[in-house]
Amino acid sequence: MSSQVPLTTTQTAVLGESMPLTDTDYARLAAFRHTLRSFLNFSEAAAARVGLTGQQYQALLVVRAMPAGEETTVSELAHQLLIKHHSAIGLVDRLVEQGMLVRKPSVEDRRKVELRLTGKGLRILDHLAGLHRHELEHAGPQISALLEAAATSIGPGSGS
Repeated sequence: MSSQVPLTTTQTAVLGESMPLTDTDYARLAAFRHTLRSFLNFSEAAAARVGLTGQQYQALLVVRAMPAGEETTVSELAHQLLIKHHSAIGLVDRLVEQGMLVRKPSVEDRRKVELRLTGKGLRILDHLAGLHRHELEHAGPQISALLEAAATSIGPGSGS
């Protein structure tokens, strides 16, 4: 079950205004959404081929992306993945069972648990991240162009 993410100030302001969209605006939004969904579909399929869910791949990516000297906690993982803390605990449990992550009590705060990739987790993440980078080399320019077109067409006064 996914949790609802609160709207940003910009989103709240836009929802409160009446800005009619043109047919072109809708077409650009639909094309952008389709391209994003295509990339996410690729990502889910790539993860499944190595025995992971898309969310598990994302969790490994979050842990690996932490700057040197910083550790990922379960709370930080939940925050980065936009999931509830108890969902992050279950996700970590499954990754630990698969030998992808290890838990380590925090040296600074014993109430916290830090997450680290195992050798196996790093090898699988490296493989998947390489596939994703290759896919983005092809899809990235299209995603960027569609995002720019959608964002500029929906700016203030675009619907008039």
